Amino acid sequence: MQINTLSAYQTTAEEFFNKILGWKADLVLDVRLKNTNQLAGFTKQEDLEYFVRVIAHADYAHDVEYAPSKTLLDQYLDHGLPYEDYFAAYKKELEKRSAIADFFKKYGRYQSIAIVGTATKKRHSHAEELKLLLDEHKPN
Repeated sequence: MQINTLSAYQTTAEEFFNKILGWKADLVLDVRLKNTNQLAGFTKQEDLEYFVRVIAHADYAHDVEYAPSKTLLDQYLDHGLPYEDYFAAYKKELEKRSAIADFFKKYGRYQSIAIVGTATKKRHSHAEELKLLLDEHKPN
């Protein structure tokens, strides 16, 4: 299984879908907590689901089991929680949910997964940390 991450922010639709196509992703997994507002642009949930199916011929899933809690996300985005502390807390949330083991049960049939997060030039996304954790725990 190949796992890649890409951001829904600071990208064009062309760049976004060229990455998905280049990876030959058969699943686009959206792990954003909030993906339904106008700011999401072409990556708004209903639009992205359609575009993934039509352009990339892949499955789409929005799965907040892999998103940070709203409280944790707010601490990071609005209250200056340091990056290292944010991701340590995010990892603990995933462990409490047994999310990593669940991932391989839910999505283990896919060959190439593109995880959609919210990285910008100024901040990292939980999707990047999720990828690292998944890579560490991939079944043989």
